[in-house]
Amino acid sequence: MSKTAIGFIPLRKNSKGIPNKNKKRLLGRPLFTWVLTEALFSSLDRVYVFTDDVDILHYINKYFGWSSKIYGIERSDENATDTASTEAAMLEFCNKVDTDFDIFCLLQATSPLTKRSDIDNALNTVKNKAYDSVLSVVNTHRFVWSTDGSPINYDVFNRPRRQDFEGLLMENGAIYATTRKALLSSKNRLSGKIGTIKMAEDTLIEIDSPTDWEIIEQLLITTFKTGKGANRIDYLILDVDGVFTDGTVVFNREGEFSKKFDMRDGMGLEILREHQVQVMVMTSEDSEVVRKRMEKLKITHTFLNVKDKYSLLENLCIEKGISPKQIAYIGDDINDLSNMLRVGWSISPANATKNIRFHADMVLTQASGAGAIRQASEFILNYNKRFNDL
Repeated sequence: MSKTAIGFIPLRKNSKGIPNKNKKRLLGRPLFTWVLTEALFSSLDRVYVFTDDVDILHYINKYFGWSSKIYGIERSDENATDTASTEAAMLEFCNKVDTDFDIFCLLQATSPLTKRSDIDNALNTVKNKAYDSVLSVVNTHRFVWSTDGSPINYDVFNRPRRQDFEGLLMENGAIYATTRKALLSSKNRLSGKIGTIKMAEDTLIEIDSPTDWEIIEQLLITTFKTGKGANRIDYLILDVDGVFTDGTVVFNREGEFSKKFDMRDGMGLEILREHQVQVMVMTSEDSEVVRKRMEKLKITHTFLNVKDKYSLLENLCIEKGISPKQIAYIGDDINDLSNMLRVGWSISPANATKNIRFHADMVLTQASGAGAIRQASEFILNYNKRFNDL
């Protein structure tokens, strides 16, 4: 019989080191969504976000409602203080939520470099190797000293070379998995027969300070950019405001009244479809004007009211068997950044925000709402010719 595994992400509303840390945008996404997305696409059966922050609960209920795997649960004030332990929150959850599980997997939002493969490794280690609990570690080759000036893990008179030095396994605080029996018996995240899983060395960094934040951000950017590759572009995904339009909106008393679109852009997209490039639209707005325009352009894959575009992109790739390297993405602002870093080609209009233009693989000479999409379409057609598929 397969064992049920649940993920548990505890979050507190108040943060001293970085105010509102869990909601602060890391590459355009709230910090907590990085580990949440990896948990979503791991082999966990359900994932619970346990928090006293009603804004986060609202975000999850509204923007992750497309997944039946994620739940937001309210955390009590007494277990969300600076002095409350994570174990207290874990046990409160177990008492509060009537759910059966065999394996409990604690995940920390302050470790956004955690991957779904790391989570699955922890679960498989508990399931298949008869451990009561497992924690994630990093094999570090640093030399460690005690406060009295004594070396702990090497002989100062026989200093080993790095390649000959086994180093130490250091807890990185990212993943803890335990059986239900062990957790309820010991009331601790780790107990019984304890195993370890190794994670990449850069995951030793947890976000506790502004410096940590900057380091993690650069690590994510580097990881994404080094993962790009040359593939035929089979899919084009576009934002709307600031890509199809110049970013301005006309309102009347009933709300949004009109947006201005460039007809040349529509023709460019039609030509792309004729050459087997599928076009999709992904926007954070829930606009009837946009809905009607996309119907007119015959763009059937139109996703409105999407706040976490990265998770939706990951889901599309999995459902359709798409590699991100097959995708070109046109965006103009910070909420597009993570997707632009993720895909094979990132493109920005000439008038996109500075940060987007800095990270884009291609900055168009045309502005949004003034032929930018048409120019991008022509680039994609010419780029694809090298693959001899047209």
